[in-house]
Amino acid sequence: MSLRIIAGLHRGRRILAPAGLATRPTSDRAREALFGILEHGQPPLRGSRFLDLFAGSGAAALEAISRGAVEALCIDQASAAVAAIRANIETLGEAARVTVLRADVSRLGKASRPFDIVFLDPPYGSGFTAPALANIAADGWLAPGALVVAEIAARDRFEAPLGWALEDDRRYGAARLLFLRPELVQS
Repeated sequence: MSLRIIAGLHRGRRILAPAGLATRPTSDRAREALFGILEHGQPPLRGSRFLDLFAGSGAAALEAISRGAVEALCIDQASAAVAAIRANIETLGEAARVTVLRADVSRLGKASRPFDIVFLDPPYGSGFTAPALANIAADGWLAPGALVVAEIAARDRFEAPLGWALEDDRRYGAARLLFLRPELVQS
């Protein structure tokens, strides 16, 4: 399956989704809406460090780079996804700004540096959203003021886990985008 970069430096360029996987790429409509919001939100997309968890094709990270993020990291556990992401990075000539890591999102460990914007797109109905949020918050993956956007199925129920504030909830066809921030701890 072929996807396209919607806007920015690589606008219109085609990238591939992993073959033979149950990968469900974010629709162009949802991705376009998401990045329209991110381009005008806080923290700003331009100049940000972007983390793409359950990255699949890497389309979210590559869209972020195309629109002005300075660095992106794609993490996925599936070898076919990692191979597709590497091929897409090569196709766009973005090896200097985009890296890929094959890892289990539930066992990432400590971050070497924090990220400003995180896109979290676990398989629908997997129950991985809340554990992934806990992991990235506990292990230093989030910069101060970071924004996390989680994509879940439109039909799925979601309650923000303790320590997280749900700022927005938007539906795009079969997808729901949840805009979350870690709550500040009062001392």
